[in-house]
Amino acid sequence: MDFNTKFTPHTWPDHPEQATMEGKNKVVGFWIFLACEVVLFASLFATYLALKNKGPAGMEFTTQGLFELPLAFAMTMLLLTSSLTSVYAIYHMRNFNFKAMQTWLGITLLLGLGFLGLEIYEFNHYVHLGFTFNQSAFSTAFYSLVGTHGFHVTLGLVWIATLMLRNAKRGLNLYNAPKFFVAALYWHFIDVVWVFIFTVVYLMGVIG
Repeated sequence: MDFNTKFTPHTWPDHPEQATMEGKNKVVGFWIFLACEVVLFASLFATYLALKNKGPAGMEFTTQGLFELPLAFAMTMLLLTSSLTSVYAIYHMRNFNFKAMQTWLGITLLLGLGFLGLEIYEFNHYVHLGFTFNQSAFSTAFYSLVGTHGFHVTLGLVWIATLMLRNAKRGLNLYNAPKFFVAALYWHFIDVVWVFIFTVVYLMGVIG
Protein backbone atom coordinates (compact mmCIF):
# COMPACT_ATOMS: atom_id res chain seq x y z
CA MET A 1 0.00 0.00 0.00
CA ASP A 2 1.08 3.57 -0.72
CA PHE A 3 1.72 5.96 2.18
CA ASN A 4 -0.25 8.65 0.33
CA THR A 5 -3.38 6.55 -0.20
CA LYS A 6 -6.51 8.27 1.10
CA PHE A 7 -8.27 5.98 3.55
CA THR A 8 -11.70 5.76 5.10
CA PRO A 9 -12.73 3.66 8.14
CA HIS A 10 -13.92 1.01 5.64
CA THR A 11 -10.69 0.83 3.60
CA TRP A 12 -8.25 1.23 6.52
CA PRO A 13 -6.38 -2.08 7.09
CA ASP A 14 -7.07 -4.05 10.29
CA HIS A 15 -3.40 -3.90 11.31
CA PRO A 16 -2.09 -0.69 9.74
CA GLU A 17 1.19 -0.92 11.67
CA GLN A 18 2.14 -3.94 9.53
CA ALA A 19 0.40 -3.04 6.28
CA THR A 20 3.70 -1.99 4.66
CA MET A 21 7.13 -3.61 4.59
CA GLU A 22 8.57 -0.57 6.36
CA GLY A 23 5.98 -0.93 9.10
CA LYS A 24 6.75 -4.62 9.54
CA ASN A 25 10.47 -3.89 9.75
CA LYS A 26 9.88 -1.24 12.40
CA VAL A 27 7.88 -3.63 14.55
CA VAL A 28 10.43 -6.47 14.22
CA GLY A 29 13.32 -4.11 14.88
CA PHE A 30 11.61 -2.74 17.93
CA TRP A 31 11.11 -6.20 19.39
CA ILE A 32 14.87 -6.72 19.03
CA PHE A 33 15.45 -3.43 20.84
CA LEU A 34 13.14 -4.52 23.66
CA ALA A 35 15.11 -7.76 24.00
CA CYS A 36 18.22 -5.64 24.66
CA GLU A 37 16.26 -3.63 27.23
CA VAL A 38 15.30 -6.85 29.00
CA VAL A 39 19.00 -7.68 29.38
CA LEU A 40 19.66 -4.21 30.82
CA PHE A 41 16.91 -4.45 33.44
CA ALA A 42 17.77 -8.06 34.26
CA SER A 43 21.29 -6.89 35.13
CA LEU A 44 19.93 -4.08 37.31
CA PHE A 45 17.54 -6.45 39.11
CA ALA A 46 20.35 -8.93 39.75
CA THR A 47 22.57 -6.17 41.13
CA TYR A 48 19.80 -4.88 43.37
CA LEU A 49 19.04 -8.33 44.79
CA ALA A 50 22.72 -8.90 45.49
CA LEU A 51 23.14 -5.55 47.27
CA LYS A 52 19.76 -5.18 48.98
CA ASN A 53 20.20 -4.05 52.61
CA LYS A 54 23.98 -4.17 52.16
CA GLY A 55 26.05 -1.30 53.50
CA PRO A 56 28.12 -0.07 56.45
CA ALA A 57 27.87 -1.97 59.73
CA GLY A 58 24.79 -0.90 61.67
CA MET A 59 23.28 0.58 58.51
CA GLU A 60 20.31 2.80 59.31
CA PHE A 61 18.20 2.07 56.23
CA THR A 62 16.57 -1.24 55.29
CA THR A 63 13.78 -2.12 52.89
CA GLN A 64 11.33 -2.78 55.71
CA GLY A 65 11.98 0.52 57.44
CA LEU A 66 12.22 2.65 54.32
CA PHE A 67 9.65 1.66 51.70
CA GLU A 68 5.96 2.57 51.94
CA LEU A 69 3.57 0.23 50.14
CA PRO A 70 0.62 2.68 49.81
CA LEU A 71 2.76 5.10 47.78
CA ALA A 72 4.22 2.33 45.63
CA PHE A 73 0.73 0.91 45.10
CA ALA A 74 -0.61 4.31 43.98
CA MET A 75 2.26 4.59 41.51
CA THR A 76 1.50 1.08 40.24
CA MET A 77 -2.18 1.87 39.70
CA LEU A 78 -1.33 5.03 37.75
CA LEU A 79 1.06 3.19 35.46
CA LEU A 80 -1.18 0.15 34.92
CA THR A 81 -4.12 2.42 34.12
CA SER A 82 -1.95 4.30 31.63
CA SER A 83 -1.18 0.98 29.96
CA LEU A 84 -4.92 0.37 29.59
CA THR A 85 -5.50 3.81 28.08
CA SER A 86 -2.72 3.18 25.56
CA VAL A 87 -4.54 -0.02 24.56
CA TYR A 88 -7.66 2.06 23.89
CA ALA A 89 -5.53 4.45 21.82
CA ILE A 90 -4.24 1.65 19.58
CA TYR A 91 -7.77 0.24 19.32
CA HIS A 92 -8.96 3.56 17.89
CA MET A 93 -5.87 3.79 15.68
CA ARG A 94 -6.80 0.46 14.13
CA ASN A 95 -10.34 1.75 13.62
CA PHE A 96 -9.10 4.91 11.89
CA ASN A 97 -10.36 7.23 14.62
CA PHE A 98 -7.52 9.71 14.96
CA LYS A 99 -9.27 12.06 17.39
CA ALA A 100 -10.14 9.28 19.84
CA MET A 101 -6.60 7.91 19.58
CA GLN A 102 -5.13 11.31 20.42
CA THR A 103 -7.53 11.67 23.36
CA TRP A 104 -6.54 8.36 24.91
CA LEU A 105 -2.86 9.07 24.32
CA GLY A 106 -3.34 12.40 26.09
CA ILE A 107 -4.85 10.58 29.08
CA THR A 108 -1.89 8.18 28.99
CA LEU A 109 0.46 11.15 29.19
CA LEU A 110 -1.36 12.62 32.20
CA LEU A 111 -1.25 9.31 34.06
CA GLY A 112 2.43 8.90 33.25
CA LEU A 113 3.15 12.41 34.52
CA GLY A 114 1.28 11.56 37.71
CA PHE A 115 3.51 8.51 38.15
CA LEU A 116 6.66 10.58 37.62
CA GLY A 117 5.44 13.18 40.10
CA LEU A 118 5.02 10.53 42.80
CA GLU A 119 8.40 9.02 42.01
CA ILE A 120 10.11 12.40 42.31
CA TYR A 121 8.31 12.93 45.61
CA GLU A 122 9.50 9.52 46.81
CA PHE A 123 13.13 10.16 45.85
CA ASN A 124 13.05 13.61 47.45
CA HIS A 125 11.67 12.08 50.66
CA TYR A 126 14.43 9.47 50.78
CA VAL A 127 17.15 12.06 50.14
CA HIS A 128 15.87 14.19 53.02
CA LEU A 129 16.08 11.12 55.25
CA GLY A 130 19.71 10.68 54.25
CA PHE A 131 19.16 7.76 51.88
CA THR A 132 21.15 9.21 48.97
CA PHE A 133 22.63 7.60 45.87
CA ASN A 134 26.09 7.13 47.43
CA GLN A 135 24.92 6.41 51.00
CA SER A 136 25.47 2.65 50.63
CA ALA A 137 25.67 -0.18 48.10
CA PHE A 138 21.97 -0.75 48.73
CA SER A 139 21.02 2.85 47.94
CA THR A 140 23.14 2.89 44.78
CA ALA A 141 21.49 -0.32 43.53
CA PHE A 142 18.02 1.00 44.39
CA TYR A 143 18.40 4.35 42.62
CA SER A 144 20.09 2.71 39.64
CA LEU A 145 17.19 0.30 39.11
CA VAL A 146 14.23 2.52 39.91
CA GLY A 147 15.87 5.63 38.45
CA THR A 148 16.63 3.88 35.17
CA HIS A 149 12.97 2.90 34.94
CA GLY A 150 11.94 6.48 35.69
CA PHE A 151 14.24 7.67 32.92
CA HIS A 152 12.55 5.25 30.52
CA VAL A 153 9.14 6.58 31.60
CA THR A 154 10.33 10.10 30.83
CA LEU A 155 11.56 9.02 27.39
CA GLY A 156 8.22 7.32 26.72
CA LEU A 157 6.28 10.45 27.65
CA VAL A 158 8.47 12.65 25.43
CA TRP A 159 8.15 10.14 22.58
CA ILE A 160 4.35 9.95 22.73
CA ALA A 161 3.96 13.72 23.16
CA THR A 162 6.22 14.35 20.16
CA LEU A 163 4.23 11.93 17.99
CA MET A 164 0.97 13.60 19.01
CA LEU A 165 2.24 17.10 18.24
CA ARG A 166 3.96 16.24 14.95
CA ASN A 167 0.93 14.42 13.58
CA ALA A 168 -1.81 16.64 15.02
CA LYS A 169 -2.68 18.05 11.59
CA ARG A 170 -1.63 15.08 9.46
CA GLY A 171 -4.06 12.51 10.80
CA LEU A 172 -3.44 8.81 10.40
CA ASN A 173 -1.57 7.19 7.54
CA LEU A 174 0.48 4.06 6.96
CA TYR A 175 3.69 5.95 7.67
CA ASN A 176 2.87 7.13 11.19
CA ALA A 177 0.63 4.22 12.29
CA PRO A 178 3.68 1.96 13.01
CA LYS A 179 5.22 4.81 15.00
CA PHE A 180 2.20 5.07 17.27
CA PHE A 181 2.12 1.29 17.62
CA VAL A 182 5.76 0.87 18.68
CA ALA A 183 5.44 3.83 21.08
CA ALA A 184 2.52 2.03 22.75
CA LEU A 185 4.52 -1.20 22.74
CA TYR A 186 7.37 0.61 24.50
CA TRP A 187 4.92 1.96 27.07
CA HIS A 188 3.62 -1.55 27.80
CA PHE A 189 7.20 -2.72 28.29
CA ILE A 190 7.79 0.06 30.82
CA ASP A 191 4.64 -0.98 32.68
CA VAL A 192 5.70 -4.64 32.81
CA VAL A 193 9.10 -3.66 34.19
CA TRP A 194 7.40 -1.61 36.89
CA VAL A 195 5.26 -4.59 37.93
CA PHE A 196 8.49 -6.49 38.57
CA ILE A 197 9.95 -3.51 40.44
CA PHE A 198 6.85 -3.21 42.61
CA THR A 199 7.00 -6.92 43.40
CA VAL A 200 10.74 -7.39 43.88
CA VAL A 201 11.70 -4.03 45.40
CA TYR A 202 8.66 -2.83 47.32
CA LEU A 203 6.41 -5.79 48.09
CA MET A 204 9.16 -8.30 48.87
CA GLY A 205 11.14 -5.58 50.60
CA VAL A 206 8.34 -4.64 53.01
CA ILE A 207 7.12 -8.14 53.83
CA GLY A 208 10.66 -9.51 54.01
